[in-house]
Amino acid sequence: MDQPKRVLVVEDDAHIADLICLHLRDEQFEVTHSADGNEGLRLLEQGGWDALILDLMLPGVDGLEICRRARAMTRYTPIIITSARSSELHRILGLELGADDYLAKPFSMPELVARVKALLRRVDAMARNLKMDAGSLELGQLFINPLTRDATLQGQRLELTPREFDLLYFFARQPGKVFSRMDLLNAVWGYSHEGYEHTVNTHINRLRAKVEADPANPARILTVWGRGYKFAESAP
Repeated sequence: MDQPKRVLVVEDDAHIADLICLHLRDEQFEVTHSADGNEGLRLLEQGGWDALILDLMLPGVDGLEICRRARAMTRYTPIIITSARSSELHRILGLELGADDYLAKPFSMPELVARVKALLRRVDAMARNLKMDAGSLELGQLFINPLTRDATLQGQRLELTPREFDLLYFFARQPGKVFSRMDLLNAVWGYSHEGYEHTVNTHINRLRAKVEADPANPARILTVWGRGYKFAESAP
């Protein structure tokens, strides 16, 4: 029998937290709740979570910092930010720090549950694909191992966030093929909502800073003007 998926809810509004926990438990999730940012971060660092539902405004450590810390961890945990801060700025900040989705309060509990399930399906599918595509990739001086999730360039290990690794691996598997920002959102992030494309630009810029000798004149991750991006077929 499969183990229930473990969800950490970090939310200081007791009423909202109770509703989230109730709906998730009705769907057979194992749920742990914290109303404090410091405790939430401590629980997150204990590991073993399949998803994190995170408010931005918290006592102690705030939600954006927790998101930042989560993305520095080895294991990739899907993150949905839920916050009364419905402004574009905070949505962008959360997504650029690595959150997978954003729901502004008030939101529908069934919609939240549906989004959690969709994210978990995407993560499971990606894990299966990595096992099926277990062969390592070598393109010029870039070497990528999808099982250990390591990448090296000129023999030096690249310090990549989980999302940066996923993006690099996706590109490297299909050199020469052009992908729009929406293509990349759907394939790497698992959703295709309009207005989120900016997060692709941010991650590509960060990735170029790590894999290009001159990020301003990239030789590996190339811009195809008016169409999107591609990985060079004859990367150095």
